[in-house]
Amino acid sequence: MAVPAPAQKSKKKTEDEMATQTLPVLKDPPPAVAAETDHLVFHLSPLSGKGLLSQQVRDALKALLRDTRGATIVKLRAFVAGTGDMRRVPAIVSEVFTEHKLALPAVSTIAVGALPLEGAQVVIESIAVDKRAVNPNGLAFYSGRPVADLRPVADVLHATCFLSSLDDLPAVKPAITAAFPGATVNFVQLQRLGLERVDVCEAVSRLESAPAAPIAIENGVARVHSPKIVMTGIQMAFRSSEADFRLAFDRLGRVLEPLGTSNNNVFWASTYTLTRSVEEKVRAFEAGFFPRANAPAGTILMFEALPSLDAAMAVDVMAAAN
Repeated sequence: MAVPAPAQKSKKKTEDEMATQTLPVLKDPPPAVAAETDHLVFHLSPLSGKGLLSQQVRDALKALLRDTRGATIVKLRAFVAGTGDMRRVPAIVSEVFTEHKLALPAVSTIAVGALPLEGAQVVIESIAVDKRAVNPNGLAFYSGRPVADLRPVADVLHATCFLSSLDDLPAVKPAITAAFPGATVNFVQLQRLGLERVDVCEAVSRLESAPAAPIAIENGVARVHSPKIVMTGIQMAFRSSEADFRLAFDRLGRVLEPLGTSNNNVFWASTYTLTRSVEEKVRAFEAGFFPRANAPAGTILMFEALPSLDAAMAVDVMAAAN
């Protein structure tokens, strides 16, 4: 009886092992996603102090996929605290969503000083598309305002409050709860060593009546009743000149165009800076970049860090689309 040569067996086994161990290349999250305005729902991952950043990201995504109950997640914003590498977050998102055979959402990742739970390294906000129309009259997006200036808002769905120190949370929380009753609220400390006192909250609410136009922006509030909203991930600027800012916003425009909109239809801009001088420059730039009659609402604040060590600022936007 003929017996195969041992060398042939060994070679075939090695080839099979190599084929088994080859992992598919994961896709990057898309730069932007469009979704129906009247179907958007908002969720917040629970905080956890267990494990390192990678485990906490996976646990947060698992919780969001459970809480959305079949709604399609289209945008994630992750606030990362601690020493973990925040550049891992988009890769983990791609891995988890691919495992569940789900379309990838747009992702923004920003480092903050701290989260309101010892050991917590990440909290993730999600925007998803529900199967039902839950916002028939559209949505209102409120720019970041100091807690002292907050007034009660009806039907707030979600709010994010940025603090210079979490030690201030017990003092400001009652006012925030009174202004946004029933809303999920995310609290983050902007920087580890904030030199200036900050307590600013932004929010989104369901409109009781539809605005006359697809976009109506007034006094830092964007009321939106367009058929769709396009949400982007972050674009970064790597120096702090006006030309560098323009490159970042122009890249956003190129991301928006394939989804049927443009910078002219941006109604919200979240801008993340690292220094006061850059924050002031960005404010001046945005005032001239967008059409004055349609200047977007949004929030510009200083954070701990960005996904690139060379970045001076980052921005993500939302724009109306048909």
